[in-house]
Amino acid sequence: MNSFRFSLLSAALFLSAAAATATTYGDSSEAVDFIRTSCNATLYPELCYTSLSAYANTVQQSPGHLARVAIAISLSRARHMASYVANLSRQADYGAAPRTASALHDCFSTFGDAIDQIRGSLKQMRQLRADESFRFQMSNVQTWMSAALTNEETCTDGFEDVADCAVKSEVCDRAENVKKLTSNALALVNCYVNKETNSTETP
Repeated sequence: MNSFRFSLLSAALFLSAAAATATTYGDSSEAVDFIRTSCNATLYPELCYTSLSAYANTVQQSPGHLARVAIAISLSRARHMASYVANLSRQADYGAAPRTASALHDCFSTFGDAIDQIRGSLKQMRQLRADESFRFQMSNVQTWMSAALTNEETCTDGFEDVADCAVKSEVCDRAENVKKLTSNALALVNCYVNKETNSTETP
């Protein structure tokens, strides 16, 4: 539980500092254009742009900074989702249908795993070194973000056998939004890796 709160606080502080930078110095049209263009490589470009454009001055035109902010946003939303499901799960223990209660418990567990993986990815991004270890570090990030996305998808898969109800609809809708953010973050990570790999291989 302490690590749960710490990762939420860390992500919130990082995003607050990034937003403060954007507020203090004003939007840079070049940085905003860079974000919009970069988001075209994701599956959900409009969500990508709207979630990241506020951090234009933090990102500037850095694919690495863009990927890191995207991961931080994914972590923050995943943490809020886990808190939401935890509250529903506690309520479900007092009268909800057994399948609904089980799906909520499983969703909370899989989101907990996803949070650990996204948190590990963000930590790795903060410790990147411009040497031969870069590819290994980014391979870790790619693996963990992909695993996080799978865990988030597992949450909604668990509701397939649950009868249609308000809880199912709300949880699946919220989880879908987090999945899209994680998918976008992974896509931006992959773009960053490709750019850096190609630049080092170019004679």
